Amino acid sequence: MPSFDLSRYRFRLSDDDLAAVALLATGEPVPDRLAPAVAGLREAGLIWPDGRLAEALLPLVNALLGPSVIVGVETAGRQGKLAHGLLVGSEDVFSHEAWPGEGESEYVRVDRNMVVWELARMVNLQRSGVPLTGPGTVDSTLGVLDAGLAAMDHAASAADEPVAVRAALAAAAGPYAQAPEGLAELIVQLRCSWRMTAAWPGHDGTGPGVTARGFAIWDCGPLGHWYRELPAEPVMEDATGPTTPLRLTRVLPKEIWRMIADLLPDDSETAAPSAA
Repeated sequence: MPSFDLSRYRFRLSDDDLAAVALLATGEPVPDRLAPAVAGLREAGLIWPDGRLAEALLPLVNALLGPSVIVGVETAGRQGKLAHGLLVGSEDVFSHEAWPGEGESEYVRVDRNMVVWELARMVNLQRSGVPLTGPGTVDSTLGVLDAGLAAMDHAASAADEPVAVRAALAAAAGPYAQAPEGLAELIVQLRCSWRMTAAWPGHDGTGPGVTARGFAIWDCGPLGHWYRELPAEPVMEDATGPTTPLRLTRVLPKEIWRMIADLLPDDSETAAPSAA
Protein backbone atom coordinates (compact mmCIF):
# COMPACT_ATOMS: atom_id res chain seq x y z
CA MET A 1 0.00 0.00 0.00
CA PRO A 2 1.57 3.34 -1.00
CA SER A 3 1.99 5.96 1.70
CA PHE A 4 3.73 9.28 2.28
CA ASP A 5 5.15 11.45 5.05
CA LEU A 6 5.19 15.13 4.14
CA SER A 7 7.05 16.08 7.32
CA ARG A 8 10.16 14.48 5.80
CA TYR A 9 8.95 14.56 2.19
CA ARG A 10 9.18 10.83 1.62
CA PHE A 11 7.02 8.26 -0.15
CA ARG A 12 6.72 4.47 -0.09
CA LEU A 13 5.97 3.32 -3.63
CA SER A 14 6.21 0.09 -5.62
CA ASP A 15 7.36 -0.25 -9.22
CA ASP A 16 3.71 -0.53 -10.29
CA ASP A 17 2.88 2.65 -8.36
CA LEU A 18 5.65 4.51 -10.20
CA ALA A 19 4.54 3.14 -13.56
CA ALA A 20 0.96 4.27 -12.92
CA VAL A 21 2.10 7.72 -11.78
CA ALA A 22 4.28 8.18 -14.87
CA LEU A 23 1.42 7.23 -17.22
CA LEU A 24 -1.05 9.52 -15.46
CA ALA A 25 1.46 12.39 -15.49
CA THR A 26 1.98 12.08 -19.25
CA GLY A 27 -1.68 11.51 -20.07
CA GLU A 28 -1.10 7.98 -21.34
CA PRO A 29 -3.73 5.24 -20.84
CA VAL A 30 -3.19 3.07 -17.78
CA PRO A 31 -3.43 -0.70 -18.51
CA ASP A 32 -5.76 -2.90 -16.49
CA ARG A 33 -2.86 -4.63 -14.74
CA LEU A 34 -2.04 -1.33 -12.98
CA ALA A 35 -5.62 -0.80 -11.75
CA PRO A 36 -4.74 -2.04 -8.22
CA ALA A 37 -1.85 0.44 -8.09
CA VAL A 38 -4.14 3.31 -9.15
CA ALA A 39 -6.69 2.28 -6.50
CA GLY A 40 -3.98 2.22 -3.83
CA LEU A 41 -2.65 5.62 -4.86
CA ARG A 42 -6.17 7.05 -4.77
CA GLU A 43 -6.83 5.55 -1.33
CA ALA A 44 -3.53 6.99 -0.05
CA GLY A 45 -4.53 10.47 -1.24
CA LEU A 46 -1.89 10.66 -3.96
CA ILE A 47 -4.48 10.78 -6.74
CA TRP A 48 -7.47 13.12 -6.52
CA PRO A 49 -11.01 11.82 -7.27
CA ASP A 50 -10.89 13.58 -10.67
CA GLY A 51 -7.74 11.62 -11.62
CA ARG A 52 -5.19 14.41 -11.09
CA LEU A 53 -1.98 13.66 -9.22
CA ALA A 54 -1.66 15.26 -5.80
CA GLU A 55 0.63 18.29 -5.77
CA ALA A 56 2.90 16.59 -3.23
CA LEU A 57 3.92 14.09 -5.95
CA LEU A 58 4.90 16.65 -8.57
CA PRO A 59 8.58 17.13 -7.58
CA LEU A 60 9.06 13.36 -7.64
CA VAL A 61 7.24 13.11 -10.98
CA ASN A 62 9.48 15.78 -12.50
CA ALA A 63 12.62 13.94 -11.35
CA LEU A 64 11.19 10.63 -12.54
CA LEU A 65 10.23 11.80 -16.02
CA GLY A 66 13.18 14.05 -16.77
CA PRO A 67 16.27 13.01 -14.82
CA SER A 68 19.56 14.56 -15.86
CA VAL A 69 21.49 11.80 -14.05
CA ILE A 70 20.41 8.37 -12.80
CA VAL A 71 22.54 6.57 -10.20
CA GLY A 72 21.85 2.90 -9.58
CA VAL A 73 23.13 1.06 -6.50
CA GLU A 74 22.83 -2.72 -6.54
CA THR A 75 23.67 -4.55 -3.32
CA ALA A 76 24.03 -8.30 -2.78
CA GLY A 77 24.34 -10.07 0.55
CA ARG A 78 22.97 -12.95 2.57
CA GLN A 79 19.49 -11.41 2.49
CA GLY A 80 19.51 -11.30 -1.30
CA LYS A 81 19.81 -8.51 -3.85
CA LEU A 82 18.39 -5.01 -3.47
CA ALA A 83 18.19 -2.03 -5.83
CA HIS A 84 18.65 1.54 -4.60
CA GLY A 85 19.66 4.77 -6.29
CA LEU A 86 19.19 8.44 -7.06
CA LEU A 87 17.14 10.41 -9.57
CA VAL A 88 18.79 13.77 -10.24
CA GLY A 89 16.25 16.07 -11.84
CA SER A 90 16.65 19.63 -13.11
CA GLU A 91 15.22 20.97 -9.84
CA ASP A 92 14.87 18.12 -7.33
CA VAL A 93 16.87 15.06 -6.35
CA PHE A 94 15.27 11.93 -4.92
CA SER A 95 16.90 8.88 -3.41
CA HIS A 96 15.16 5.52 -3.39
CA GLU A 97 15.96 2.57 -1.16
CA ALA A 98 14.53 -0.94 -1.07
CA TRP A 99 14.02 -3.12 2.01
CA PRO A 100 14.56 -6.91 2.17
CA GLY A 101 11.32 -8.76 1.56
CA GLU A 102 9.30 -5.62 0.78
CA GLY A 103 7.75 -4.72 -2.57
CA GLU A 104 7.97 -0.97 -2.00
CA SER A 105 10.91 1.42 -1.93
CA GLU A 106 11.22 4.63 0.03
CA TYR A 107 11.66 7.79 -2.07
CA VAL A 108 13.09 10.79 -0.22
CA ARG A 109 13.94 14.27 -1.48
CA VAL A 110 17.66 15.00 -1.10
CA ASP A 111 19.51 18.31 -1.10
CA ARG A 112 21.58 18.55 -4.28
CA ASN A 113 24.71 19.42 -2.29
CA MET A 114 24.34 16.22 -0.24
CA VAL A 115 24.31 13.73 -3.13
CA VAL A 116 27.75 12.23 -2.43
CA TRP A 117 26.96 11.96 1.29
CA GLU A 118 23.62 10.30 0.49
CA LEU A 119 25.24 7.70 -1.77
CA ALA A 120 27.91 6.98 0.85
CA ARG A 121 25.20 6.50 3.49
CA MET A 122 23.24 4.26 1.13
CA VAL A 123 26.13 1.75 1.01
CA ASN A 124 26.93 2.13 4.72
CA LEU A 125 30.36 3.63 4.10
CA GLN A 126 32.03 4.02 7.51
CA ARG A 127 35.44 5.06 8.73
CA SER A 128 37.57 1.99 9.24
CA GLY A 129 40.37 1.13 11.61
CA VAL A 130 41.10 -2.14 9.82
CA PRO A 131 44.88 -2.81 9.89
CA LEU A 132 46.45 -3.02 6.43
CA THR A 133 47.98 -6.49 6.70
CA GLY A 134 48.21 -9.34 4.21
CA PRO A 135 48.03 -9.07 0.44
CA GLY A 136 46.67 -5.81 -0.96
CA THR A 137 45.54 -7.41 -4.24
CA VAL A 138 43.84 -10.75 -4.88
CA ASP A 139 43.70 -12.21 -8.42
CA SER A 140 41.53 -15.09 -9.59
CA THR A 141 38.70 -15.81 -12.05
CA LEU A 142 34.93 -15.51 -11.80
CA GLY A 143 34.61 -19.30 -12.06
CA VAL A 144 36.76 -19.82 -8.98
CA LEU A 145 34.85 -17.08 -7.14
CA ASP A 146 31.48 -18.66 -7.99
CA ALA A 147 32.71 -22.00 -6.63
CA GLY A 148 33.70 -20.37 -3.36
CA LEU A 149 30.40 -18.51 -2.99
CA ALA A 150 28.42 -21.67 -3.72
CA ALA A 151 30.40 -23.60 -1.11
CA MET A 152 29.66 -20.95 1.52
CA ASP A 153 25.95 -21.05 0.70
CA HIS A 154 25.87 -24.84 1.11
CA ALA A 155 28.06 -25.10 4.22
CA ALA A 156 26.35 -26.88 7.10
CA SER A 157 27.13 -24.06 9.55
CA ALA A 158 29.07 -20.82 9.82
CA ALA A 159 31.90 -22.72 11.49
CA ASP A 160 32.19 -25.00 8.46
CA GLU A 161 32.37 -22.16 5.92
CA PRO A 162 36.14 -21.48 5.95
CA VAL A 163 37.06 -25.13 5.28
CA ALA A 164 34.34 -25.58 2.66
CA VAL A 165 35.32 -22.42 0.80
CA ARG A 166 39.05 -23.25 0.76
CA ALA A 167 38.31 -26.75 -0.56
CA ALA A 168 36.04 -25.37 -3.28
CA LEU A 169 38.61 -22.79 -4.38
CA ALA A 170 41.36 -25.41 -4.57
CA ALA A 171 39.13 -27.71 -6.63
CA ALA A 172 38.04 -24.93 -8.99
CA ALA A 173 41.61 -23.73 -9.49
CA GLY A 174 42.56 -27.19 -10.77
CA PRO A 175 45.36 -29.62 -9.93
CA TYR A 176 48.08 -27.52 -11.55
CA ALA A 177 47.09 -24.14 -10.09
CA GLN A 178 47.31 -22.69 -6.62
CA ALA A 179 44.15 -21.36 -5.00
CA PRO A 180 44.38 -17.55 -4.85
CA GLU A 181 45.85 -16.35 -1.58
CA GLY A 182 43.40 -14.40 0.57
CA LEU A 183 40.28 -15.02 -1.53
CA ALA A 184 38.82 -17.61 0.84
CA GLU A 185 39.10 -15.21 3.78
CA LEU A 186 37.44 -12.41 1.79
CA ILE A 187 34.54 -14.65 0.77
CA VAL A 188 33.94 -15.86 4.32
CA GLN A 189 34.04 -12.32 5.72
CA LEU A 190 32.00 -10.80 2.87
CA ARG A 191 29.30 -8.66 4.47
CA CYS A 192 27.91 -7.48 1.15
CA SER A 193 29.03 -6.47 -2.32
CA TRP A 194 27.68 -3.48 -4.18
CA ARG A 195 28.10 -1.72 -7.45
CA MET A 196 27.27 1.88 -8.24
CA THR A 197 26.57 3.12 -11.77
CA ALA A 198 25.82 6.64 -12.97
CA ALA A 199 24.22 7.28 -16.37
CA TRP A 200 23.30 10.51 -18.12
CA PRO A 201 22.54 11.81 -21.62
CA GLY A 202 25.89 12.23 -23.32
CA HIS A 203 27.46 12.91 -26.68
CA ASP A 204 30.08 10.87 -28.52
CA GLY A 205 30.93 13.62 -31.01
CA THR A 206 28.56 12.27 -33.65
CA GLY A 207 25.22 12.47 -31.86
CA PRO A 208 23.35 12.08 -28.59
CA GLY A 209 23.64 8.92 -26.55
CA VAL A 210 23.97 7.67 -22.99
CA THR A 211 27.21 7.89 -21.03
CA ALA A 212 27.76 5.63 -18.03
CA ARG A 213 30.50 4.78 -15.57
CA GLY A 214 30.59 2.78 -12.38
CA PHE A 215 32.58 0.74 -9.91
CA ALA A 216 32.06 -2.19 -7.53
CA ILE A 217 33.11 -2.75 -3.91
CA TRP A 218 33.26 -5.69 -1.53
CA ASP A 219 32.58 -4.84 2.11
CA CYS A 220 34.44 -7.58 3.98
CA GLY A 221 33.84 -6.37 7.53
CA PRO A 222 36.99 -6.94 9.59
CA LEU A 223 39.06 -7.28 6.40
CA GLY A 224 38.00 -3.86 5.11
CA HIS A 225 36.80 -2.70 1.71
CA TRP A 226 37.97 -4.13 -1.61
CA TYR A 227 37.60 -2.51 -5.04
CA ARG A 228 36.66 -4.97 -7.77
CA GLU A 229 39.12 -3.75 -10.35
CA LEU A 230 38.35 -6.63 -12.76
CA PRO A 231 35.93 -7.12 -14.34
CA ALA A 232 35.60 -3.35 -14.57
CA GLU A 233 32.21 -1.67 -14.36
CA PRO A 234 29.94 -1.14 -16.13
CA VAL A 235 29.76 -4.86 -16.93
CA MET A 236 27.48 -5.66 -19.84
CA GLU A 237 25.10 -8.61 -19.58
CA ASP A 238 26.58 -11.88 -20.90
CA ALA A 239 30.00 -10.21 -21.21
CA THR A 240 31.63 -12.38 -18.54
CA GLY A 241 32.20 -16.08 -17.97
CA PRO A 242 34.06 -18.55 -15.72
CA THR A 243 37.47 -17.59 -17.18
CA THR A 244 36.94 -13.83 -16.82
CA PRO A 245 39.74 -12.39 -14.66
CA LEU A 246 38.85 -11.23 -11.15
CA ARG A 247 41.01 -8.69 -9.34
CA LEU A 248 40.23 -7.24 -5.91
CA THR A 249 42.30 -4.36 -4.52
CA ARG A 250 42.05 -3.14 -0.93
CA VAL A 251 40.88 0.47 -0.60
CA LEU A 252 40.26 2.83 2.29
CA PRO A 253 36.83 4.41 2.93
CA LYS A 254 38.19 7.86 2.05
CA GLU A 255 39.24 6.50 -1.36
CA ILE A 256 35.72 5.13 -1.92
CA TRP A 257 34.32 8.57 -1.05
CA ARG A 258 36.45 10.07 -3.83
CA MET A 259 35.35 7.33 -6.21
CA ILE A 260 31.70 8.20 -5.53
CA ALA A 261 32.39 11.90 -6.13
CA ASP A 262 34.27 11.12 -9.37
CA LEU A 263 31.42 8.89 -10.54
CA LEU A 264 29.07 11.86 -10.96
CA PRO A 265 29.33 13.91 -14.15
CA ASP A 266 30.37 17.55 -14.06
CA ASP A 267 28.62 20.34 -15.97
CA SER A 268 30.82 19.91 -19.05
CA GLU A 269 29.81 16.25 -19.39
CA THR A 270 26.06 16.85 -19.20
CA ALA A 271 25.96 20.03 -21.31
CA ALA A 272 24.88 19.72 -24.93
CA PRO A 273 27.65 20.45 -27.44
CA SER A 274 27.57 23.90 -28.94
CA ALA A 275 26.58 24.29 -32.58
CA ALA A 276 29.41 24.74 -35.03
